[in-house]
Amino acid sequence: MHSYISSLLLGVPVGGNTTAITQFILLGFSDFPRIIPVLFVLFLLIYMLALAWNLSLLVLIRTDPHLHTPMYFFLSNLSFIDLCYVTCTVPKMLSSFFQEQQTISFMECIVQYFFFSTMGLSESCLMTAMAYDRYAAICNPLLYSSTMSPSLCARMVLGTYTAGLTGSLSQICSLLQLHFCGPNVIRHFFCDMPQLLKLSCTDTFFVQVLTAILAMFYGIANVLMIIISYGYIVMSIMKITSATGRSKAFNTCASHLTAVSLFYTSSMFVYLSSSSGGSSSFDRFASVFYTVVIPMLNPLIYSLRNREIKDALKRLQKKAGTFKSHKL
Repeated sequence: MHSYISSLLLGVPVGGNTTAITQFILLGFSDFPRIIPVLFVLFLLIYMLALAWNLSLLVLIRTDPHLHTPMYFFLSNLSFIDLCYVTCTVPKMLSSFFQEQQTISFMECIVQYFFFSTMGLSESCLMTAMAYDRYAAICNPLLYSSTMSPSLCARMVLGTYTAGLTGSLSQICSLLQLHFCGPNVIRHFFCDMPQLLKLSCTDTFFVQVLTAILAMFYGIANVLMIIISYGYIVMSIMKITSATGRSKAFNTCASHLTAVSLFYTSSMFVYLSSSSGGSSSFDRFASVFYTVVIPMLNPLIYSLRNREIKDALKRLQKKAGTFKSHKL
């Protein structure tokens, strides 16, 4: 009854007893009223850390000439994508904590999902590009600088954004063909495909097929290419006679492997569990991990055990100290 009344209040009649939805209600975490303040502080802290760490890493890579290499060029783009990715959902989620009913218009919902999908698909492709970079560095070290030329790196990054944009646009075009006539409550903290398909009052078979095709192309295909790249990498490392050399080679891949594992396992788990369109409380909290926590963790994953990043930070601190002393 509540959903029907909400549909009448937030929709417009399109004929007969049918009402076209113009707004959705984002449930968010409103069904946990006792821990709302705790969740708000926690998610705000995570969001601020994600912004600060990704922006700091992005600026550090851009300003330090020693980090102007293919690996860090890709890493700077990963930080940029994570900045956009986390900003697609978290500000809207945070604003909902102190509102009795969080509404979002149909077009705002579409726009939010467009940017969220574009960044997610682009990150998936960028992970593959970074795996190829590691393959070129370890399997063909003598040809690395000529293989991973600046022009090729730029084209690869442009390709990741183009692929993400193309995949997202195809989903948006298919979503715009659907009709929503009630109920209008999205049991999530952002507009996601499974929840939107569940609310559609028209046949979603084509959209589901398209989503499955995109999942195979952007998910399975990218994972396979990453696995193949690391298969060659492992074989090359095994040929290194020096234990120190093998350890160093493995360390250059450890950060990327960790980031890839976290990204794909968390996102695949959530989307497989919600493929039927459901969104339990557990699904919502699990979604927080890959939409908010992972963008915060990526800068740490690539920085904590990275000597070049630590050296760049020391150089930056030295420059800041020198500048301060001259100013005084």
